[in-house]
Amino acid sequence: MDKTASDSADTGSSSSGKPRNAELPQPNLSQVVGILEDLYPLQYSESWDAPGLIVGDLSTGINKVIFAVDPTMDVVDEAIRQHANLLITHHPLLFKAVHQVSGLGFRGGIVNALIRNHCALWVGHTNADVAYHGVAQSAADRFGLLDQHPLIPADIQQHGHDVGLGRVGRLPKPQTLREFAASIAKVLPKTTSGIQVCGELDGLVRRIAVLPGSGDSCFDEVRASDADVYVTSDLRHHPVTDAYQQSRYEYMLAASGYAAERGQHDAPYPAFINTPHSAIERLWLDYAATDLKDALRRRQLHAVETRVSTLNTDPWNLRI
Repeated sequence: MDKTASDSADTGSSSSGKPRNAELPQPNLSQVVGILEDLYPLQYSESWDAPGLIVGDLSTGINKVIFAVDPTMDVVDEAIRQHANLLITHHPLLFKAVHQVSGLGFRGGIVNALIRNHCALWVGHTNADVAYHGVAQSAADRFGLLDQHPLIPADIQQHGHDVGLGRVGRLPKPQTLREFAASIAKVLPKTTSGIQVCGELDGLVRRIAVLPGSGDSCFDEVRASDADVYVTSDLRHHPVTDAYQQSRYEYMLAASGYAAERGQHDAPYPAFINTPHSAIERLWLDYAATDLKDALRRRQLHAVETRVSTLNTDPWNLRI
């Protein structure tokens, strides 16, 4: 990926002239996990999901944290080489039931490597999807969307903010679908996969729905949101073909006066922008690193070094 890694730690001074960090206690893993689960509460996660602390001794002192989308072997090796105490990823290592963590499988190899090298692993998955400053909001903010609200609201608020899956917002001014897709390509980390677009490329778009991750189960909610474009990942041939064919047909009926128009649209809606799964979700990591540092400061704990991994964890490495 082309984004430069970020390293940071507080180095300010107190009124006595001593570095502020020198006067603050070093956080342990238990305290950092408490912060993470305040930022991304585990109760927000889906019933089939199991985020949270996967590997780690709660008493371990934390001074360096690596952020990445996927806990692949390369990412774990990078965290170990950089002497990180904690690896934070969006995707789980143990997504489905696992009955052994021996050296016979890659998951066991990763667990054992983390333990040997005193590096914890914490996962923020669907809980981070829903949370304020979570995965969806980070993407919507980077795409420049205004007046945002959740695509699928949760019946809760977090620190006074509405939360839920996905985001819906408007562009500051209308763009063609082609222009908007190009702007997304500039924001996302580069991958071999690139992005795909389905829609009238020269039609104007204003209202955007965003759901990072696999999003083709939410077409009904996107239609109800009146969005011109749906930005998500892992879109499949048949669902997109059927949805867009239906949209074109309804648009034709409305133009011929045989059906009522719904909203103000310059083309069949929604159009679709299919992004690489890891690329769009990586946008969250910068928010997560900043919010962790800010929370440590508010709790008067020693700052930690944070680094967002630049490794490309998209699985595709050749497009012909």
